[in-house]
Order: sequence, then C-alpha cells, then structure tokens
Amino acid sequence: MKRILVTGGAGFIGSHLCERLVNDGNDVICVDNFYSGSKENVWHLIGKPNFELVRHDVINPYWAEVDEIYNLACPASPIYYQTDPIQTTKTSVFGAYHMLGLARRTKAKILQSSTSEVYGDPNVHPQPESYWGNVNPIGLRSCYDEGKRCAETLFFDYHRLHNVRIKVIRIFNTYGPRMAVSDGRVVSNFVVQALRGEDLTIYGDGQQTRSFQYVSDLIDGMLRVMETGDDFTGPVNLGNPGEFTMLELAEKVIKKVGGKSKIVFRPLPSDDPKMRKPDITVAKNKLGWEPKVTLDEGLDHIILYFRDYLAKH
Repeated sequence: MKRILVTGGAGFIGSHLCERLVNDGNDVICVDNFYSGSKENVWHLIGKPNFELVRHDVINPYWAEVDEIYNLACPASPIYYQTDPIQTTKTSVFGAYHMLGLARRTKAKILQSSTSEVYGDPNVHPQPESYWGNVNPIGLRSCYDEGKRCAETLFFDYHRLHNVRIKVIRIFNTYGPRMAVSDGRVVSNFVVQALRGEDLTIYGDGQQTRSFQYVSDLIDGMLRVMETGDDFTGPVNLGNPGEFTMLELAEKVIKKVGGKSKIVFRPLPSDDPKMRKPDITVAKNKLGWEPKVTLDEGLDHIILYFRDYLAKH
C-alpha cells in the first residue's frame, strides 16, 4: 500500500484517479478547495478506510507523509479559470511550488498534470512534446496557459537542482462522467444542450479541430507514467489522436441523442486554438500506452450519464 496525495482530487479527472487508486488498495488523501470540484464526485469514496477528504487550497502549504503526489489542482474549464484569472495563475504556480516542496521533503515521486494548452494556437500539427508552443502571454486564456507552462518550469528546476523525482504529462481534451453540467467544455456542452432540446452552440465556423480522450484511458496513462523509472520525467502527451471538427462532433451528438436540436454559430473567443491533435509516439514507446475508447463509444457513455444526471437534478 502506498500513501498517495491527489490535489484537485474532487474534480472531474481527480475523482476518477482517486477511485482507481483507492480500488487498487492505496491509502489516498484527496485535497480540494471545491472551487470547481465537488464532494458529490467522491461521495461514494467517503467512509472507505483508505480514503481521506481534506478541504484545502494549494496556494497555501500542505504537509503530510506521502509516497506519491498527483498534482491536479487547477480549474480546467475556461468558464471557471477566467472567472478569477489571478487565482488561476496562483493555483498553478504556488500549487506546484508547494507540492514540489512537499515532494522534496518526503522524497515522494510527483506527477504534474499539465495540458495541451501549453502549445497554444499551434504552428506545428500534430503537436509533439518537443514543440515549444505559440502562446499569447497576455490574453484571456493566459492565466491557465502560462500558469501551466510556469508549473512545468518549476518541476524541471526542482528536478535539476534538488533531484526531485518528477513526471510531467500534457493532457489533451478529456471527457466522461462527472464533468460539470455548466463547465463550458465542448463535449459536455453539446450533450447537455441536445438532451435539453436546445440548439448546439458552435463558436467560429466549426472547422477548428480537437482530439477527444475518454477519462478511463487518461487514468490508465497517468498510472503508467507514475510507474516508470526515475530516468523518465516526461513531458509526455496523453490524448487520443483521433481528430474531429466541432461540426463533426455536434452532428454526432445530435444523431445519437435525437430530437430537433439545430446548430447555431457564435463568434470565436480570443486565442481559441484552431487545431489540436497529440503526437503520442513517446507514450507508445515509453509507456506501451495508447487510448482504447473511440469517440463513438465514449459519447454513448457520457450521454447515458448526463441523461441520468439531468433526470435527477
């Protein structure tokens, strides 16, 4: 049994990670300030002898004796992270700083959940880990994009200066059960709008592309990264290389849900990337990992989840 700290553990991805770690027999401390996370996401784990839920904001230090740390704390939806952009930057930067300090003291292995947003609006397609990105440092999305980039810098400096055992992953668009209904991300947006009989909102002309990864594939990749030897630090892309336009996604959702929803178009937000597709060569070679769940399969799962959720709420 390992003692594992998960920051942001009550969030969408964090709750799935906590569930997997608890079910694997580890002693898990879930830390969250519940800004974008929810107790409801981990309610089924409360009461288990190897699960502990702590309300704490990682912009402040946290102390515990742990073997591993998964640093997931930071709102990932534009609606949440742009509401208080200063807090978003502080969460990424101070959170990384405090968790790295804890890892240094306890000699724990630590994983940083970075993001495909470090590539910005890319000039290279698909995006390999060697690409440095094309990011606007002063835009509306910068609090998240640059916060995550700075966190990566801190991780590698702690590794070089203090020999902290680090792992850095770059997560591409991920979806699945426990996404917030109102979080503004495209898969949940489209599914909820279709289930409510509303028109589906596309920003821009709908030709911008994204690659969609089901959450179970991501969790499997995260665990594989943490299990690698200390010589492998990453960064490593974790995402599904299947690439779809927003129009294709909207049409798939309408077809699966049924009903009379139409597609409506709105202006494209500033700095919205035109392309997203991970190059997962490193993940295949170093981890033996690649996603298994197709978009069609994943959409079936999340439509069932939101249909049940909306019926109860």
